[in-house]
Parts: sequence; structure tokens; C-alpha cells
Amino acid sequence: MKRSQINGIIRQAEAFFAEYHVHLPPFGMFTPSQIRARGEDWRELRDNMLGWDITDFGSGDYARVGLLMFTLRNGNYKDPSGKPYAEKLLLADENQHTPMHFHHKKMEDIIVRAGGNLIVKVYNATQTDALAETDVTIMMDGRRYAVPAGTEVRLTPGESITLPQRQYHEFWGEPGHGRVLIGEVSRVNDDKSDNRFLNPVGRFAAIEEDEAPLRLLCNEY
Repeated sequence: MKRSQINGIIRQAEAFFAEYHVHLPPFGMFTPSQIRARGEDWRELRDNMLGWDITDFGSGDYARVGLLMFTLRNGNYKDPSGKPYAEKLLLADENQHTPMHFHHKKMEDIIVRAGGNLIVKVYNATQTDALAETDVTIMMDGRRYAVPAGTEVRLTPGESITLPQRQYHEFWGEPGHGRVLIGEVSRVNDDKSDNRFLNPVGRFAAIEEDEAPLRLLCNEY
């Protein structure tokens, strides 16, 4: 991805957040120089990868395969005395896919906060990490039920789905309903080791520096 594209995505996201009266913590507006100037008392920001996270998963086509995330809070598996939980904001556009994956350790709730609808496709994993053909247990807002493998669950604003460990999921904004503002509440998030994508992807984008960064991404600290 080009840095100019990432800067544009951040500007659009900031405008979208403002439209829905979503306020980021102060570090969400830090410039690169402000981030670099922060001392040891800001170690949690760096160690737990808080802040902006924008990726095309190595696809080269962010509009088709990509996701914007902002990590509000997070723990760290290396620090058992820290937070055992994480929280993120995500933005998914219409037909913009996050590729099929599961987490080894993280259990998460995906919540549609505002905007359009979210489609979540689910499978169980086999012992060899392939897609299983077994029925999938769905947990949605106090209801637990079973669906066939590969079911596409539709979430409207206010609805959520719980995704346990080793449950494959892929999601995208439903066409015709606009951009989706998503909340994620989970156990500790570790994007360096806890993701298992069905097909290999580049979790963090390779960046072509064609202009100065507006904000640093969480993997750039």
C-alpha cells in the first residue's frame, strides 16, 4: 500500500467517526513525531500495539480485501499482570472482505455499532486446520443455536456474534447498506502469533513511502 492511500483512509475514518460521534483516545491523534517523543511511561502504547492498524492482507486491493482497525486497549501475553482483555474499533466497507481465519487463543465478540450490516461466514476447523463440514454453534446476543458449515450470518446495527477459538470466520459489509462501524471486545489480542488464516496472507501491509505519514500504524512504533 502507498502511504498516501493509508493517509487518505485515516482521514476518511476520522470523518466517519466524527459523523457518528465516536471519540478516539488522545493517542489516536498523535503525529509520528509525538509518538516518537513519548517516553517509558507510554510503553503500553508500543508494547501492546494500540492505535491505528490498516492492512490489505497483501492483496494489493484494499477496497476488495482489507480492514481498518483501531486498538483502544489491549493486554500482552508476556505480561500476565496486565489486562486480560482487548477492545477495538473496525471499519468494513461494502464487499470489503477480511479473509477466512481463526484465533488460537483469542475469543471475541464482533458487534455492529452503526452504519450498514455485516455478513459473517463461519466454519469449524478440523484437527488439521482445514474447513470442517460440521454444524457450527452460533452465539448471538443471548441465543445459542446451530447452523450448517459455511452459513453467512447477517448482523444489523446493535447485533453481535461471539467467535470462540478455532472457529473460522470471514466478514464483509453487506452490499447496498454502506460502511459498517464494528466494535470488537475480546481476550488479549496478539496479531503477531495468534491468527491462523486459511490461505497465507500478509497480516501487516508493506508500505511504499510516497509521502509523509499522517499517523504511525501500530506495527511501526
